[in-house]
Amino acid sequence: MQGESANKGEQLEAAEREAAKQRLLAQAEAERVPVDDTTRAVPDRRWRRDQR
Repeated sequence: MQGESANKGEQLEAAEREAAKQRLLAQAEAERVPVDDTTRAVPDRRWRRDQR
């Protein structure tokens, strides 16, 4: 019966991986920035100051 318990463990691992993937996707979706916000030009003076 060794093979059966190993298979059970693999199934459990796969389920956990899938659940983790779903959590990551949900988090990424929640943190997503609308395209409008990313394409708007924002002058960043701090960055310019660092370049000198």
